[in-house]
Amino acid sequence: MKEMTSRERISRMFEHKEADRVPIEDYPWAATIERWESDGMPKGMDYRDYFGMDKILQYTPDVSPQFPYTVIEETDEYIINTSSWGATCKNFKHSASTPEFLDFKVVTPEAWAEAKARMSISPDRINWKYIEKEYKKAIDEDHYKMAGFWFGFDVTHSWMVGTETLLIAMLEEPEWCSEMFNFGLDMCIGHFELLWEKGYKFDAITWPDDMGFKHSQFFSLNTYRELLKPVHKRAIDWAKSKGIKSMMHSCGDITPFIPELVEIGLDGLNPLESKAGMNPAKIKAEFGDKLVLKGGLNALKLNNPPEFFEEMEALVPIMKENGGYIFSTDHSIPSSISAQDFMRIVQRAKELGKY
Repeated sequence: MKEMTSRERISRMFEHKEADRVPIEDYPWAATIERWESDGMPKGMDYRDYFGMDKILQYTPDVSPQFPYTVIEETDEYIINTSSWGATCKNFKHSASTPEFLDFKVVTPEAWAEAKARMSISPDRINWKYIEKEYKKAIDEDHYKMAGFWFGFDVTHSWMVGTETLLIAMLEEPEWCSEMFNFGLDMCIGHFELLWEKGYKFDAITWPDDMGFKHSQFFSLNTYRELLKPVHKRAIDWAKSKGIKSMMHSCGDITPFIPELVEIGLDGLNPLESKAGMNPAKIKAEFGDKLVLKGGLNALKLNNPPEFFEEMEALVPIMKENGGYIFSTDHSIPSSISAQDFMRIVQRAKELGKY
């Protein structure tokens, strides 16, 4: 079979058909890029070009309340700032980690009303210069194009309200939560309608909505059905109205939610976090004909490349059957893996993933 482009390859996966090989896509931390550049990767080079990985254009407009960005403290190691979502967070400059959230602004329905008043659908929230440049490149090189939505539980609890506050509110003030989830989706749909009108069309929508942690979920199945499932369905229905696919990212163990997601027509799921308790091979057996599955390889094992290779040898042949699989770890690539070892991983993934 001739070598395919990234768009051809990924499109075949969404059709549940074989391609020349499985697509290979993953995301390193900024600290990982620093490590790879110290290992010999040319500074400023796109790591996907360096390793020969597949390319996806993913664009997300600014759908935040646009609260002022303010630096509170900065050292050589970290920066503490307020964000456009109203959170105060600590970001480490040279460590592969998520931000440490210190405080939140939108913690009551009244504070939400203030935030909501700052959120409107506007062409000014779209970086037209960026999308013009990157979209042309994606067309010219036939990259897969994903519309980056950001709505739901994850963005609300982690970036705007705080986990404890939101989980309590989902039980005690569900109408407030439902309004935040749905308004966030309205912002996403409205801005991509503007992009569509200008001729910028995408192959799929994707959004992050982490709903689980190790061996459990943040909330019950009934709570998911009542508050989030209708919003997820509305996003999927919008994608279907455009004739495109839908892919959801959810860290943690969300196994009980998978049948619900299949029921509302979701096309793809990642990252299948095996270290949190998800079983990628079992999910493939049960839902592989309905869902494109991306991930499933334990990122912690990158600390010990031989162990990671062993997992690849066992899992990739199962996951690639009949298409419908994108090779990836179950989280971002840590800085513990050298450029040389990661190059070997990509090459082996191409060999194992060949049809």
